Amino acid sequence: MARENQRTAADMQTPESATGFRFIAGDRVLWIIIAALTVISVLVVYSSTAKMAYDAHTARSTAHFLRQQLVILVISIPLLITASKINCRIYNHLAGVGYAACILLTLSVYFIGATTNGAARWIPLGPFQFQPSEALKVATVLLLARQLAGRQSRIDRLRIIPSLNPFRWRRPAQRKIWREGTWPILFPVLLSCVVIFPAHTSSAVLVFFASWVMMLIGRVRMGELLKLLGLAAAAALLAGLLNLGRSETAGGRVSTWIDLWTSPQTEKPVEELTDTERSMIAIHNGGILGEGAGQSVVRVEMIHPESDYAYAFFVEEYGLVLAVVLLMLYLWIFFRAIEIFRRCGTAFPGLLVLGLALLITCQALLHIMVTVNLIPETGQTLPLISRGGSSTIFTAIALGMILSVSRQNEEQSHDRPRGETMYER
Repeated sequence: MARENQRTAADMQTPESATGFRFIAGDRVLWIIIAALTVISVLVVYSSTAKMAYDAHTARSTAHFLRQQLVILVISIPLLITASKINCRIYNHLAGVGYAACILLTLSVYFIGATTNGAARWIPLGPFQFQPSEALKVATVLLLARQLAGRQSRIDRLRIIPSLNPFRWRRPAQRKIWREGTWPILFPVLLSCVVIFPAHTSSAVLVFFASWVMMLIGRVRMGELLKLLGLAAAAALLAGLLNLGRSETAGGRVSTWIDLWTSPQTEKPVEELTDTERSMIAIHNGGILGEGAGQSVVRVEMIHPESDYAYAFFVEEYGLVLAVVLLMLYLWIFFRAIEIFRRCGTAFPGLLVLGLALLITCQALLHIMVTVNLIPETGQTLPLISRGGSSTIFTAIALGMILSVSRQNEEQSHDRPRGETMYER
C-alpha cells in the first residue's frame, strides 16, 4: 500500500515537472499556427520580391530578400521562445518602464528617424530599420492590462472621462476622476495614439480600438466608454479639418476608396490603376486554386506586393481555398486567446492575452479588407507574413507573451493578488 501511494504521488508530480523542462511550452495549437505562418512568410517574401530583384535601382536577387527575411525570422523565433518562458509577474513589473522607453523611442523618430513617403517611422540600424511604434503598440497593451487589473475591485465605480469644462478640474470630484481614472487608465492610451498618429494613422486607430475593447472587457463603465468613442470621433474630425499628421494622405485614400465604389472604372487605362484595383485583379486571377507558386503576374505592377498587399498576392498564387485557410489561422489566434483568457482567472494575464490577440488579428483583418476594397488603404502589413523586420519581431514577442500565459495556465503558476480577479463583484 505504501509503495502504491508513493507511485501515485510521483504520477501526480510528473506533469508539472515535465512541463517545467519542456523547451516549447504553452498552447500547442498556437504553436502550430505560428509555424504555419512562418512557412507562408518565407514563400510569400521569396516570390513577391521578384519585382524588387529586377529593379535596376536595387540590383539584388530574390535570394537576397529571402536571406533578409530568414535573418528576421531567426531573430524573431528565439525572442518568441524567450518571451514564452518569462513569468507574467515580470511583464507586470516592467510594464511602466517598457512603456516609457517605447514612447521616447517613438518620439525620437520624428527627430532622428528616416522618412519615407512623407512619414517618419524608422530608426536606421545598419541594414535594418527599427520601427518603435510597433514596440509601442505592444507596450500600450501591457501597461493598460496592468492598470485595469490593479483596479478590478472598484473598476465599475470609476470614471475615466473628466468634465470638458477645464474650470471644473480643480473641484474635488474632478480631481478624483483625474487621479483614479484619467491619468492611470486613459492617458497612456491617448498618449500612444497621439505619438503614433503623425506617422501612421491606421496604427493609432488600431491601438485605440484594441484598448477600447480591453477597457470593455476590463469592466470600465459603459457610459464612460461611449463618451470616449464620441470624443475620439470628434478628435478625428478636428484632425482632418486642421490637416494634422497625415490627414491629407488619409483623406486622399478615403477619396480614392469612395471613387472606386461610386464611379465606373472600366474605361481607366491600366497604368492609372491603383494598388487596390491591382490587388482585386490579382484575387480574380487566383480563382479557386491559384496560378501556382511563383506564377503571379500582378506582383510586378504593385508598389509593395511583399508588404501592403501580401494577402492579394497570396490569393493569386495559391487560390481562394488556401487564402480562406490563412484567414482562419488569424481568427484562430483570437479564438485560442479567448480560451486562454477563460482559464486565467486573474485579470492581468487575461487582459494581456486578449489585448495582444486583438492587435494581431485586427491588423490582419485590416490588411485583408484593404485588398478587397472594403476599407481605404491603411498600410498595415500582414502579421508574421509581410516583409518587414519590426512588425515581425514584435508580433513574435506578442505571441510569446500569449504563450507565456498559456504555459502558466498549464502549470497553475499565476499569482492571484487580492482584488485582481475579473469576476469579483
